[in-house]
Amino acid sequence: MFVAKPWLSRVAILLITAAGLATEARSQFANETRDVTRRGTTAAEFLSIPVGARATGMGNAIAASVDDATAMYWNPAGLGRMDKAAFAAEHASWLAGINFNYAAVALPTRLGTFGMAVTSLRTPDMRVTTVAAQEGTGESFNAASYALAASWGKALTDRFTFGATGKLVNERIWHSSASGLALDVGTVFVTPFRGMRLGASIANFGTKMQMVGDDLLVVSDIDPVNRGNNESNRALLRTDRFDMPLIMRIGLAGEVVDHQAMRMTLAVDILSPNNSNQFVNLGAELGLLGDLLMVRAGYSELFLQDSIRSLAMGGGLRYDFSSVGLAIDYAFERHRYFSGVSRFTLAAHF
Repeated sequence: MFVAKPWLSRVAILLITAAGLATEARSQFANETRDVTRRGTTAAEFLSIPVGARATGMGNAIAASVDDATAMYWNPAGLGRMDKAAFAAEHASWLAGINFNYAAVALPTRLGTFGMAVTSLRTPDMRVTTVAAQEGTGESFNAASYALAASWGKALTDRFTFGATGKLVNERIWHSSASGLALDVGTVFVTPFRGMRLGASIANFGTKMQMVGDDLLVVSDIDPVNRGNNESNRALLRTDRFDMPLIMRIGLAGEVVDHQAMRMTLAVDILSPNNSNQFVNLGAELGLLGDLLMVRAGYSELFLQDSIRSLAMGGGLRYDFSSVGLAIDYAFERHRYFSGVSRFTLAAHF
């Protein structure tokens, strides 16, 4: 008589659940218009760039599994699952040579886990050119985006955690800038069924952003038809106000294999952003030798027409010393229109 192994039943359950969620998502996608998309309709697009090589290696399907300092980006409720102080830093050479950096620290207390994080995106210096000086005026400029976040997360019960993040967002180019405030909230629920986790978060709910600055000052002739008037009036251009990239995530994750020598986690996230159509992320993480060696793979933006991201993979090493644990993670993510992106993350808990 054939007897199914416990881990096979867990795989089947997760796959059936993921297939059901994907089918439901696909049925919703089929009813949407594909002629007009919402891409490029929000400000502070850098807030949509994934954080952390672990998450990237899993295809960004991490909403229900994150439990480190990167939780301030993905789901602040993940902070409530931490029992040690943690630090994480990441560097990535983003698209077209743009530098992307992230650093975060989290500290558990009796009132919950508090954390702070900073995200920066900066372009290389570029020459200022005009119609009259097409080879450059001798000046240079750059563009940069920053976000400063403060987070809190707490386990309200042994199965339910809640968290929130407040962010100060700033974008600038040369002498002009735009600023705004944003709020993230999230939850993680550990189900009674084999420890499967359900995570949900809403990110970047905030104020509109409007570009202001000296670069919007222009010289204008208010009456170009008639001569004799002042042709050098100073005028200020007014730009439109744009929403931030609001993102809702719902994730499901669980261990299909969980032994001392090997652990395998499968995860699926469904995302609904305000600047794109809905899509699905799938990911897997394999931990070997007591999570000393990590291997990850995933696929992003399933069912999204004109998707930019696709296959991702990565790995990492983790080692616990007497009082400090260190982790080094790497991930590579393919992009449709640009070269793939490599990401490195260094993390520690103490």
